[in-house]
Amino acid sequence: MTEFAQIAAQVKPDAERIIAQYEDARSALLPIIHRFQDVQGYVSEEAMHATAAWVNVPVAVVESTVSFYTLFFRRPVGRYMLQVCRNLSCQIGGAEEIMAYFRKQLGIGHLETSADGLFSYEEVECLAACDRAPCMQVNLEFVYDLTPKLVDEMLAAIREGSYAVPPLVQTKAPERTWSVPKDTVPKAPGAQGVPSPNDPGGIGDRSGVIMLDRFVRDTVPGRTRERLAVDGRLILEHEEGTQGSGKGDGRGH
Repeated sequence: MTEFAQIAAQVKPDAERIIAQYEDARSALLPIIHRFQDVQGYVSEEAMHATAAWVNVPVAVVESTVSFYTLFFRRPVGRYMLQVCRNLSCQIGGAEEIMAYFRKQLGIGHLETSADGLFSYEEVECLAACDRAPCMQVNLEFVYDLTPKLVDEMLAAIREGSYAVPPLVQTKAPERTWSVPKDTVPKAPGAQGVPSPNDPGGIGDRSGVIMLDRFVRDTVPGRTRERLAVDGRLILEHEEGTQGSGKGDGRGH
């Protein structure tokens, strides 16, 4: 039995119990992902595939969910995940100084893990504890009213093993960063054959006609043709034909 097979066997009974609580198995997606992370220390590709199969959704649905939340890690992380809020209320309360202090004391930056695998550090969006700013989460447990002194005490306690929050499971040694590069593989015809998927219409094509042509002409194997794109193309051809024949709306259009 492979290492992941053992992990899946450990998670599956809980997953089945969770799924049984809902009319739609998809509703169990988040709790199952949490369970995988509790057991594996992160949410691996295998875990996402298993979750998709168990709740009967495409793998892309699970991937998009995991990549959306900073609660989930798609690569191995340190035993202590330190996530400092960088949003407005915390910034006003001194978060910038606290983040700089963390980076100095840890010797790592945003989305990085210490060489010993003990700490991972991330600067995150609002944690919804604005009345206790600046704040953070340590392995998803809140810490409020941060000061450099509190940071020193926290790091010292973690290093000596006396901190109140238990460490995360670590089934695989983390690398320097757990950040996953953005997927730039084109997902639709509109992004094929162009320098950048962010410019699918072609430079200077403000009307979007080139992009529309790509959707209609270059469908991805296994996909049906986009009805709206086809209908839109027919409308454009009709308008162009009307203009070319001299028939317009009476205003030269």
